[in-house]
Amino acid sequence: MNLIFVRHGQSVWNLENKFTGWVDVGLSDNGVKEASNAGGVLINEKFIPDICFTSFLKRSIDTADILLNKYENKLNDNFQSIRDWRLNERHYGSLQGLDKLETAKKFGEEKVLQWRRSFNIKPPLASENSEFDPNNDDLYKDIDIELPLGESLEDVVSRVEKTLETIIDKAKNNNVLVVAHGNSIRAILKIVEDISDKDIVNVNIPTGIPLAFNVQDDKVSKIGYLGEQEQIKKLQKEVEQQSRITKG
Repeated sequence: MNLIFVRHGQSVWNLENKFTGWVDVGLSDNGVKEASNAGGVLINEKFIPDICFTSFLKRSIDTADILLNKYENKLNDNFQSIRDWRLNERHYGSLQGLDKLETAKKFGEEKVLQWRRSFNIKPPLASENSEFDPNNDDLYKDIDIELPLGESLEDVVSRVEKTLETIIDKAKNNNVLVVAHGNSIRAILKIVEDISDKDIVNVNIPTGIPLAFNVQDDKVSKIGYLGEQEQIKKLQKEVEQQSRITKG
């Protein structure tokens, strides 16, 4: 295996069940443990990254730092760290900061699940010049395109395509680690596994669990999640239930 994706460890807003999107929140105590555990799993699998991609958001960057610290002096002297805003989480517009369950009670579970899980429906957009407008955020001051005020998963697929091409190209001759977010990883999986618009809705990415692939020439083959499979299924179910008023 030469390509690993890891969704960042649990963030403080994951813990509080809030829509996070591009809001730059940190890891929870459990998220720190998940990041450390992910590093331990990769070391046990003898996967030593040559390159690590992260998003611009600190929950991604911090997860990568914690994970990579587990390697101590095992990393190559030419190790590269690359930050790319296109790996950011989906921008959840004006939903950012809202409690998912309370939002489902207010607007209805079906509507909120549409906003969260449909392929091409955007959430209500954030207002220009609001706290959720990344075009006014110093973090993105060097980005020379208009950044979104809200995105569908379809939008995320469009923005990750070029970055994914770079990732796959580098994985042909290197071990590549990508520490990103639930929806940016879902978007990548849709592309590399050719998942339909309908089926991608049911793909749930657990926090802090390495997902392994092998890249040979232009072929990308899925190996699967690394770790205890029952725990992985439990975490995937928790992601699925976050906006449900009644637990299924």
